[in-house]
Amino acid sequence: MNPSSLFIRRPVATTLLMLAILMSGLLGYHFLPVSALPQVDYPTITVETFYPGAGPDVMATSVTAPLETQFGEMPGLDQMTSRSSGGASVITLRFNLTMSMDVAEQEVQAAINQANSLLPTDLPAPPVYAKVNPADTPVLTLGITSSTIPLPEVEDYVDTRLAQKISQISGVGLVTLSGGNRKAIRVRVNIPKLTSYGIDLDTLRTTIGNVNVNSPTGTFDGATRAATLRVDGQITNVDMLLNQVIAYQNSGPVRIRDVASVVIGPENTQLAAWSNLTPALIMNVQRQPGANVISVVDNIQAALPVLRKALPPGIDIVPLTDRTTTIRASVSDVEFELFLALVLVVGVIFVFLRNVPATIIPSLSVPLSIIGTLAIMYLLGFSLDNLSLMALTIATGFVVDDAIVMIENISRYVEAGEDRMSAAVKGAGEIGFTIISLTISLIAVLIPLLFMGDVVGRLFHEFALTLSITIVLSAVVSLTLVPMMCARILSERPHDAASATTAFQRWSARMEVATEKLIAGYDRALDVVLAQRVLTLFVALGTLVLTGVLAVIIPKGFFPAQDTGVIQGISVASQAISFESMKEHQQALARVLLKDPDVVSLSSFVGVDGQNATLNQGRFLINLRPHDDRSDSALTIARRLEQETSEVAGIKLYMQPIQDLSLDTTVTATQYQFLLENPDATAFNTWIPKLLDRLRQEPALADVTSDLQAEAGGACHAGSHHRRALFHHAADH
Repeated sequence: MNPSSLFIRRPVATTLLMLAILMSGLLGYHFLPVSALPQVDYPTITVETFYPGAGPDVMATSVTAPLETQFGEMPGLDQMTSRSSGGASVITLRFNLTMSMDVAEQEVQAAINQANSLLPTDLPAPPVYAKVNPADTPVLTLGITSSTIPLPEVEDYVDTRLAQKISQISGVGLVTLSGGNRKAIRVRVNIPKLTSYGIDLDTLRTTIGNVNVNSPTGTFDGATRAATLRVDGQITNVDMLLNQVIAYQNSGPVRIRDVASVVIGPENTQLAAWSNLTPALIMNVQRQPGANVISVVDNIQAALPVLRKALPPGIDIVPLTDRTTTIRASVSDVEFELFLALVLVVGVIFVFLRNVPATIIPSLSVPLSIIGTLAIMYLLGFSLDNLSLMALTIATGFVVDDAIVMIENISRYVEAGEDRMSAAVKGAGEIGFTIISLTISLIAVLIPLLFMGDVVGRLFHEFALTLSITIVLSAVVSLTLVPMMCARILSERPHDAASATTAFQRWSARMEVATEKLIAGYDRALDVVLAQRVLTLFVALGTLVLTGVLAVIIPKGFFPAQDTGVIQGISVASQAISFESMKEHQQALARVLLKDPDVVSLSSFVGVDGQNATLNQGRFLINLRPHDDRSDSALTIARRLEQETSEVAGIKLYMQPIQDLSLDTTVTATQYQFLLENPDATAFNTWIPKLLDRLRQEPALADVTSDLQAEAGGACHAGSHHRRALFHHAADH
């Protein structure tokens, strides 16, 4: 049976089939998303609860523990970690890879509803969840500043007009405002005066809550008309609140103005953020797990000009960190490498075949196989990323083999004197089974990658499947297009230098002589090797042993360290530091960082919010110059910046380069982390310091720290109904 015979005799149908594959591939390339790596994110949801004034122990027992109890009953939950600090509880839920994000979201919402009756009744707001991994770096960071409008008013505009619109963009998982100074009416109570009237603080707080209401008033329903009553009971300005009566003393009213002053200011005075050194609001945009980074940022950038018009003049929006810059550059470089590999393959074919028609045929079949793969990649939901493009680059060398084997076998009959049509039918019939078996054997090598599980399997599944599809399409093209074109354009190669009449023919004849000499040299070398069989065997065994030894001693890691041009920094000060002092130390670090010639810009913030758990910690996102314009790699620069910032007394800055692939669910100060688990949280206070002292004595470790905050009642961890403490270490580079 000759599967190629039908296509050889029907060139029009074969051509139309190849054009259909080509057009489908080009259309798939247009719609394929671009990303750094395949989708390997665990479905992750973060639940945040704020309870101002509550200590870490109260948060852990009254808020975190009831929520953990309900979350622990959810199916598909792989990991649950939580962090309880002063006034804040953050629980991170990681589900297995088979769980749909929509299903996980429904489970989390149901668990929160069930836990509501167990939570404190005076929570200012119920727990809120976001479909983001807190360890993921924001895909886009915007610095929002104004020299004419106070930051509380800026935050009001940004929160209502900008953040909400960006949150609605497809793929956006969470939009947060770091250093947000939400506008509020603040009551500053004169305690001695309040006490002199015999009024306690709780009475004043209850009175303010009672007069600031927005509740239904009722309706009038007459014989012919009905009307809804509306009484605005909300406090809208300072004078309204100052005139409120809180008690009656000596036949006269006691008003709030008599015992307190009222001003308009930020709701939380212990939040601050900076764009470089300018006080600002830092807007961080995180994508949903599985969303395409490039499309998310492109959609936001397209919407920003319109959204800017909704803000008052005087508010400046400056992009600080754009994670897609290096992703686009990386993918562009791989695309260039793919094109270069294709050109080199065609060039090698031309040098060795020395036949223009024989070079044109694989030159068409190789890109056709690769382009056709793009259509199937789109149907399978893949993306153009570093691994899928690497698979296409590797496939360039594989797919050309089938075409060359087919051309060589057909050329053999043409050189023997047969006409091209019969040579194509006979040669394709002989080699067809060989191509099929070669294709199956190549795919068999990829079977382990196709069936690997968990994150590693998900990471390389797209790579293996893309390579397999390209190999199959190569076989299809080699059995259809290649023999059809050989039957019509293949010509005999000149081998006799005496009969050569053109410059190309003379060059081809000389290359033929050079190739024959190369083959003769290989024959002589092979004779020597076969004559020394024992020595050859020992060399082979020695190579095998050396390979095993190198496999043991070579450094190992999960994924190569990347240079994305962004460094994450976590500043840690004394647990007893005040907020004002923390702001000064944070600014001192920023001034040192901005002096470095390789640093372009940075964003930083301090204060307790959903990302930062304690007042003595701050965050930095440091943007470096383009790779070709800076002096060293991001990792080396991070180590240098750590040395430079060590001169700032009273605070320590831990830095590490941002990576595209992160499997953690917590933001850590250093590269590696260990979790210690114990039902008794007080045991951490005894053993964590001892463990840290021993680790710091290890010469192979650097930047050993812990996020246990015990000195000032700081953060404690809880996960799977156990308290956790965390310490980190980084390899000394």
